[in-house]
Amino acid sequence: MEIRYFEKIPSTQNYLIEQVRSGTIDSNIAIVAKEQSAGIGSRNNSWIAKEGDLLFSFCYKKEQLPKDLPISSASIYFAYLMKELLCELGGECWLKWPNDIYIKNKKAGGVVTQLLKGFYIVGIGINLVKREEKFAYFHIKKEVPEIVKLYFLLLKKAPKWQEIFSKFRLEFERNKDYTATIHGVKTPINRALLCDDGSLLIDNERIYSLR
Repeated sequence: MEIRYFEKIPSTQNYLIEQVRSGTIDSNIAIVAKEQSAGIGSRNNSWIAKEGDLLFSFCYKKEQLPKDLPISSASIYFAYLMKELLCELGGECWLKWPNDIYIKNKKAGGVVTQLLKGFYIVGIGINLVKREEKFAYFHIKKEVPEIVKLYFLLLKKAPKWQEIFSKFRLEFERNKDYTATIHGVKTPINRALLCDDGSLLIDNERIYSLR
């Protein structure tokens, strides 16, 4: 994985989308920024980050990932790997369906994913710097470049989707006290059944998580 570092960039995610769309990039690459001025969150919301947070995006060839990974649940897969790494580094966190990383009852980061020209383009933002009280942040002593490299070591192992999903399923009960935005409406997750492909079944409708 080639890793490029930027002091400041509008959006690591948009940078990669433009490069992949234009055909400039044809191999796996990561973009890491100290600062973003126009970060992207879920549902195209802005992601407000601070200098010193973990901010990176990467494109990864679909063919190099496990064959059993459902395209619609890629965000769960990439986010759960980050969640596991953060726990290994001393953070106590959990994954809220489908792509938010929480410390107790506060959001501390998230993952956005899309598939473009055979690449998964994945954006990850993790709070490492103290902020307003409604958000949480991680007290991690390792520097950002080392965290990024450790994440890609986990990704390189390419754990099967079922291996990741079996662990996520055990933690899913923590989601029951929260809502998910579905068709623009906040819907209680306690009404949902978690399916084997990572989707939610609510009122006989399948809700998928690629975002």
